[in-house]
Amino acid sequence: MAAAKKADLGPLVGAVDQGTSSTRFLVFNSRTAELLSHHQVEIKQEFPREGWVEQDPKEILQSVYECIEKTCEKLRELNIDISNIKAIGVSNQRETTVVWDKLTGEPLYNAVVWLDLRTQSTVENLSKRIPGNNNFVKSKTGLPLSTYFSAVKLRWILDNVRKVQKAVEEDRALFGTIDSWLIWSLTGGAKGGVHCTDVTNASRTMLFNIHSLEWDKELCDFFEIPMAILPNVRSSSEIYGLMKAGALEGVPISGCLGDQSAALVGQMCFQDGQAKNTYGTGCFLLCNTGHKCVFSEHGLLTTVAYKLGRDKPVYYALEGSVAIAGAVIRWLRDNLGIISTSEEIEKLAKEVGTSYGCYFVPAFSGLYAPYWEPSARGIICGLTQFTNKCHIAFAALEAVCFQTREILDAMNRDCGIPLSHLQVDGGMTSNKILMQLQADILYIPVVKPSMPETTALGAAMAAGAADGVGVWSLEPEDLSAVTMERFEPQINAEESEIRYSTWKKAVMKSMGWVTTQSSESGDPSIFCSLPLGFFIVSSMVMLIGARYISGIP
Repeated sequence: MAAAKKADLGPLVGAVDQGTSSTRFLVFNSRTAELLSHHQVEIKQEFPREGWVEQDPKEILQSVYECIEKTCEKLRELNIDISNIKAIGVSNQRETTVVWDKLTGEPLYNAVVWLDLRTQSTVENLSKRIPGNNNFVKSKTGLPLSTYFSAVKLRWILDNVRKVQKAVEEDRALFGTIDSWLIWSLTGGAKGGVHCTDVTNASRTMLFNIHSLEWDKELCDFFEIPMAILPNVRSSSEIYGLMKAGALEGVPISGCLGDQSAALVGQMCFQDGQAKNTYGTGCFLLCNTGHKCVFSEHGLLTTVAYKLGRDKPVYYALEGSVAIAGAVIRWLRDNLGIISTSEEIEKLAKEVGTSYGCYFVPAFSGLYAPYWEPSARGIICGLTQFTNKCHIAFAALEAVCFQTREILDAMNRDCGIPLSHLQVDGGMTSNKILMQLQADILYIPVVKPSMPETTALGAAMAAGAADGVGVWSLEPEDLSAVTMERFEPQINAEESEIRYSTWKKAVMKSMGWVTTQSSESGDPSIFCSLPLGFFIVSSMVMLIGARYISGIP
């Protein structure tokens, strides 16, 4: 029986899914898109100062090796031959910035994570140099000048880390986002590793011209980034190199997509106008705009969606980016201790079924789309003595849904054709209360695939379809039909609008908390710390007293 089962499986494809909170390796059947096995390792985030977010690149790399080895062990236990794994795709957290030594393979500084806010004064100084009538940065990149993107993080590292400055002077430094760091390391590192990235990740650096699909000299000069340290830009589906170590040594790495583009591919949003929303550490809604760049007038980003082969056309997307989604659940677990596991939030929210007028704006890293307001900070408002941790848990879930509603409204205005339903994926979609809330707040159906691992699936599809691999067909008639779970709105439109308009009032109150001085110094100013520090205490009476004494409005 086991031998027959192996024969039936056919070629398999693996996918590294390296996210902000965890790393996973997943293996799929290329004929059916069935997930056969996977392993997951949580990744630590470091917060050296207020607003700073870092990770250890070596820990990230080690987690990839661990996930690959453990998944291969699980496949052997299932009597599945790992020699059937014909390709590996990489999907990664985007914008997170790494600089390393190409001679030793050692990182020269911690990875500066996409959420990091230390570059606010860098952004302000750079913005003064952009002519008001010619925002060449946005017209070339599709991106607003923001702490979010890699160029300003790299500029900060070059300005502040002597080890990096010295390595650049001595021609030892390489820059990359997480995909580049992993592919370089997995294909040999200092002994011949391939220094590359794909168009989707390159389009998030602010150094890449999304029209010419090349690094842009004018942008590199503007940010004062030496072009010699940048990776080669490749398509999202081609053989970059071979695994040089571990259980899958010799297997080609042949797919690379930033996580949100990978989810768009995994959701099979290949047609102009199709959209998906991924609920991970942050929340990201992408709408395929086909071969044309659509520039938003409502706070969205224009980005490269994918380019599935060297000779294949490029597709673009409009994107709405929310910094904090699943991260708010982790915060309730790790910082407040309201829950001991992420899954518990659904149970708490279910107990009350309402926030009881409590609203949570989790602007821990400022507000991204559609506001792009770095001065915002998290607040919880509408509290009474009746409010308890269940209401706060419910408000946290609602916050994810309200933020998605803001993005969807902006996207509908830019595209002119409102979405009839929303396709969703990501770890948080297993929370049924969240999915129902999302349908209620959007007032359109929410459609979730039965297999929610669409980010990894997209990376696997790109890898399996690459020239020289050819085990995964991307022809529409060959793509496996996916079963869906559907959540219909259950409240009336008027109630949905009232809740949404109250949320918008809360968002306005979250803005303007931080000055440039406080965010740059790294010292938690009173404006950084008061909103969340004062709004959540064990006794509501203490809370009211503290607010009265300190005079917070």
